[in-house]
Amino acid sequence: MGPADVNSGQRIDQWLWFARITKSRTLAQDLIARGKVRLNRAKIDKPSTLVKPGDVLTLVAGPAVRSLEIVAIGQRRGPAAEAQLLFLDHTPPAPRPGAAEMSLRPAQPAIRLEGAGRPTKRDRRLIDKLKGRS
Repeated sequence: MGPADVNSGQRIDQWLWFARITKSRTLAQDLIARGKVRLNRAKIDKPSTLVKPGDVLTLVAGPAVRSLEIVAIGQRRGPAAEAQLLFLDHTPPAPRPGAAEMSLRPAQPAIRLEGAGRPTKRDRRLIDKLKGRS
């Protein structure tokens, strides 16, 4: 890819691979073909769609939705540190499960309901005493 090609854009499947969003270009093409990628809010279906700096990608990967702003066009698939310079991640951080509940209530000791779970040593001794096995 020459310097003149960098200004015109780059194939989206190639960019996803260079930015290490997908493990291979084939997986990037599959993601696009399944309609899981949007470019500037418009759904795309062709892996040959060109992207350029300033474009915003929205990706659906499983339950997660990522929003990435393209900062630069990749020249190669380099190390992860180099790949992270190609985009800005605008995805809001996922809330930790139970984080809101923990901040509202003080910690309570675990309570085992009667007859639930394995008996404790004290329970076993009481059972043995009840059955006459001392």
